[in-house]
Amino acid sequence: MHHPDSILSLLKKSEDFLKKKEISSARLDAEILLADLLNLQRVKLYVNFERLLNESEKDAYRERIVERSKNKPTSYITGQKSFFNSVFFVNENVLIPRPETEELVEKILSDFKNESQNFRVLDLCTGSGCIGISLKIARNDWNLSLSDISQEALDVAEKNSDLLLGEMKESIQFFASDLFSSIPPENRYDLIVTNPPYIPNSDKETMMKDVVDYEPHIALFLENPKEFLTTLIEKAHSYLSPNGKFYMETLPSLANLLLEESIGKGWAEGKVEKDLSGKERFVILRK
Repeated sequence: MHHPDSILSLLKKSEDFLKKKEISSARLDAEILLADLLNLQRVKLYVNFERLLNESEKDAYRERIVERSKNKPTSYITGQKSFFNSVFFVNENVLIPRPETEELVEKILSDFKNESQNFRVLDLCTGSGCIGISLKIARNDWNLSLSDISQEALDVAEKNSDLLLGEMKESIQFFASDLFSSIPPENRYDLIVTNPPYIPNSDKETMMKDVVDYEPHIALFLENPKEFLTTLIEKAHSYLSPNGKFYMETLPSLANLLLEESIGKGWAEGKVEKDLSGKERFVILRK
């Protein structure tokens, strides 16, 4: 028999508890929450599975498991999420970064690998800063601006800049701005990238509780996504330098429509690209 306070026993008990609460990734979540608490890599749990937890560790772990049983996402419990080679700080003021957004970063780095220094990038609706900061880590010669309507989200992006960029942070501009409203009208960018809110309010009922109950609705949901995204694209046009590019993650059902409506409104060309799951996820336009 394994000791009831051992890593192995507590993982099993936590997994069973989360399964009863209908948490689909019960085992994985139990492991992530314990590994983070003990400051171990997840694989190391199994090398140490006879290790006993002391009272304060057990209490802290129990609290985490109870939070997860109420659908609170593991990333908000641990305060971090891995994204494109870095670990970002996250809290309930920002979306938890998604894998398809990593694909957007990858696309940009591949498409602009020959861009010179002083390439000017605006990450609009930046949230945790994961897109812009990942680009800056890969290309420290690029000039980065981060913008979000939420000052609380911008505080998270600033904290991530401190954590991940060190001295490079000094060159970043931050704008608390409803889309472009507080960005100086004379500013011009070579690239505007955005993962804006794009899910219709009507989809809330069908979505996971983790998302609807905890993630910031301002970063996810809109009454009328098409109208909002059309306006965003139109405004982005005037902030781009000649031949500047616009990259947006969006709702697959709207991607082609947004592309068709934009061509002929001052955009020279554009395309829709699929994410790895085959959904039409990215709209790319050139001024």
